[in-house]
Amino acid sequence: MPALEQFLLIAMVHFFAVASPGPDFALILKQSIRYNRRIAIYTSFGIAAGIIVHVTYSLVGIGLLIASDERLFTALKYIAASYFCYIAWHCIRAKKPDNELSSEKGSDTHNNSLTANEEGKTDTSTKLPSVKKAFLNGFLINALNVKATLFFVSLFSVVIAPETLLGIKIAYGAYLVAATAAWFCFLSYMLTQERVRFVLQGKRYILDRIMGVILLLLAIQLVLSDLN
Repeated sequence: MPALEQFLLIAMVHFFAVASPGPDFALILKQSIRYNRRIAIYTSFGIAAGIIVHVTYSLVGIGLLIASDERLFTALKYIAASYFCYIAWHCIRAKKPDNELSSEKGSDTHNNSLTANEEGKTDTSTKLPSVKKAFLNGFLINALNVKATLFFVSLFSVVIAPETLLGIKIAYGAYLVAATAAWFCFLSYMLTQERVRFVLQGKRYILDRIMGVILLLLAIQLVLSDLN
C-alpha cells in the first residue's frame, strides 16, 4: 500500500477511535466542567503524551509481547481497572455545590460569572489541581488504557505494513500524538465555552457521577473479560 494511502487510512481509523466516548473523553469532560480550560488543556497534553508510550512499545515490538503474554496483559488490565476505579470513586462522590441553592443572584453577578467561565476560570470554592497533576492524570488514563494498547498494536502490526521504513513509522506516531492533542484541546475549548460551560456546570455533580459510573463499568468490564 502506498505511503499516502496508508497514512489516510491511519488518520481515518485514529479519528474514529479518538472521537469515540471513552475514559479519555470522560476525564476531559470532568476537568472542563469542574475546573477550567487551562486544566483541561494540560490534561489533553497528558493524554497525548500517553500516546507516545503506545507508539514507542509498538515500534519496538513490546506491544506484541504484551498482547501475546497472558500474564503481562492480565497485569496491565488490573492496573488499568484499579486506576479507573480510583478516578470513578472521586467522581461518584461529587456533591451538589452549596452555592447552587443561592444561584438566583443579581444580573451583574450572573454576567460576571459568565465572563469568568469564558476566560476558563472557576469559582473560588473549587480547589484547582496543579497543571502537573492535570497532565499526569491525562497521561495515566491513556497510558493504562488496555483498549488503546490493543488499538496501537493492531495499527502497527496490521494496518502499517512491516516493510514500512522506521522513519515513516515514527512520522505516523508523531502524527497520532499531535492529532490526539489537537482533538482533546479542541474538545476542552468547546466544553469551556461560555454557554456550554454555563449549562453543564449547573449540574456538574450529576455529570461527574455519570462519568464515574462509566469509568466504573469500564473497570468491571476489564476484570470480567479476564474471567471469560
